[in-house]
Amino acid sequence: MHIVDAGDPVPDPAGRGPRKTQKITKKTPKNQKKMQKKSEKNLKKCQKFQIFFPGTVWMLEILSLIRQDGDPRWCRSVPNWDRGPWLETLLGLRRARANARPRIISSHLPVHMFPKAFFGSKAKVIYTVRDPKDVLVSLFHFARIFRPYRDPGSLGDFMDKFLQGDVPFGSWFQHVRGWLQLRGRENFFWISYEELQQDLRGSVQRLCSFLCHPLSPAALDAVVTNASFAAMSHNPMSNFSLSPGFILDRSRGPFLRKGGDTWGHLGTGIFRSFKFHFLPIFHRNFRVFF
Repeated sequence: MHIVDAGDPVPDPAGRGPRKTQKITKKTPKNQKKMQKKSEKNLKKCQKFQIFFPGTVWMLEILSLIRQDGDPRWCRSVPNWDRGPWLETLLGLRRARANARPRIISSHLPVHMFPKAFFGSKAKVIYTVRDPKDVLVSLFHFARIFRPYRDPGSLGDFMDKFLQGDVPFGSWFQHVRGWLQLRGRENFFWISYEELQQDLRGSVQRLCSFLCHPLSPAALDAVVTNASFAAMSHNPMSNFSLSPGFILDRSRGPFLRKGGDTWGHLGTGIFRSFKFHFLPIFHRNFRVFF
């Protein structure tokens, strides 16, 4: 139900053979190949991966609660980065290997960098798509508080980098287009962030069906209640308040934000520029977001 890291060529989902690994950012990890080899060995059919361009936290909470049949004690006692570790990091990879099955693993990786073993396995991937305008604002706020990242500058400056794909994990559009090539595979499930917002209960039911993990009505209610923003924002295991100060600068804002305030951040000029850049692409692929 979460993430994996890879760096070697990956079989093309369309069956055209392996594609070469592409540069994601200027700060691609030097130990990428080492991590990839380790992650390949640990890709088992009992694993479930959650993929998101950025923004894995909400889905991780949902999947954690489904795994525990709605019981929130695991979410309240274990930090989310240990429940669904990110395999882009060596620490995350080690944690994932140590976790009990069924494992939840998280990733922001584009499809061409995902472990080759997945494409011949029964491991399940859940991919969440979000309106790119909201992704832009969310990623901007994260860049402001994440100390290892460079200063994002103004929102307008950051938008230029976002549109150029000069952000962690590259172009939003290429990321989404790449993963959605897997639609139709029985072990691939995709859902939009907006669907989760509009109908969380129905979305959880669909997830449970995909995971072959039925819930009782009471357990379903518990998942919905404990995966709410209010519940997560008050849970130190989910809101990143336990993260060390040298990682997150919380004086510049909280990690966990409710979102939905895109229009308060994107002025008319910025939105027009954003829309102009994406409009030709969205008319063909993602028109719903505009």
